Amino acid sequence: MADGKQILLGMTGDELKAVAQSLGMPAFTGGQMARWLYDRHVSTIDEMTNISRQNRERLNERFVVGAMSPIHAQHSQDGTVKYLFPVRTGNNSQFPVPNSQFSIPNSQFVETVFIPDDDRATLCVSCQVGCKMNCLFCQTGKQGWQGNLTAADILNQVYALPERDQLTNIVFMGQGEPMDNLDAVMRATTILTASDGYAWSPKRITVSSVGVRNKLKRFLDESQCHVAISLHSPFHEQRQQLMPAEAAMPIDDTVALLRQYDFTHQRRCSFEYICFGGLNDTQRHAQAIVSLLQGLECRVNLIRFHSIPDADLPPTDEQRLLRLRDYLTSHGVFATIRASRGQDIFAACGLLSTAHNSHQIH
Repeated sequence: MADGKQILLGMTGDELKAVAQSLGMPAFTGGQMARWLYDRHVSTIDEMTNISRQNRERLNERFVVGAMSPIHAQHSQDGTVKYLFPVRTGNNSQFPVPNSQFSIPNSQFVETVFIPDDDRATLCVSCQVGCKMNCLFCQTGKQGWQGNLTAADILNQVYALPERDQLTNIVFMGQGEPMDNLDAVMRATTILTASDGYAWSPKRITVSSVGVRNKLKRFLDESQCHVAISLHSPFHEQRQQLMPAEAAMPIDDTVALLRQYDFTHQRRCSFEYICFGGLNDTQRHAQAIVSLLQGLECRVNLIRFHSIPDADLPPTDEQRLLRLRDYLTSHGVFATIRASRGQDIFAACGLLSTAHNSHQIH
């Protein structure tokens, strides 16, 4: 496809109508394009067969669908599949900004994880190449930050997924901090939930965050999707050692912000808590978590730590994990233990990285 063409994937219904009108077509042609994109998932404009040939030719002169298939897949023995998607970072511009290029600078990629589980199928999507947050326990953070994904590339992980029609849930828990690329994430979730987009219920989508000042508030104000906060320690100093972002927005401030919102109905608030043996799974930590979250309608997801290079952190054992879960739940903070999936293909929590991907591509 020629450079210089703008990408239709990632445009809202109103923007697609504006595209049609800019080319002298009736506004309803934009609605037809939206259905071809988000209902039918076409690869080319020529497949939009209820649009006249003349209008398709005009569209082809300036636009492409912009979908890109994954270039590699790894299959876990538990059914989890990890996909490697090419991405075009560095330009979040959408129509009518003229310089939205169809290109992949520096051959960049992200990993996306499909997790089937009985009648449920979850997709863990990425929003950045690498991550700025540099959490001690996360392989993505070790990669550093290499760019933001466009809304088109976030949505493409759904659009071009072979198991797309099986999906029941999407979690923004892959590579990157969603609040650090909030415009693109909000555009993607808007299209996922819009009647002229995917028409999903917001309760099928969860967006995670370490807690980014102002950005998290905007997300909570403007979206009805679920929110998941990376907790990992209730103590300021220890959390800051594990998660440098604690310095800019302490967990106490994050919880105080969350208390301003209603999570007693369909919208859910959860906390992710990776357990390290003897470090953050003690009785003292359990009591502090209860104190921190008491009265907030939420749940805590306890997660086993998967060792990564250059992170000298011990995994917890099963008994400590169970004791922590039972203590929290018996003291009014509902807690669950998340099953680890895809560990054998480095697809489990904290293991995603595309810092070295040449072996996956060739």
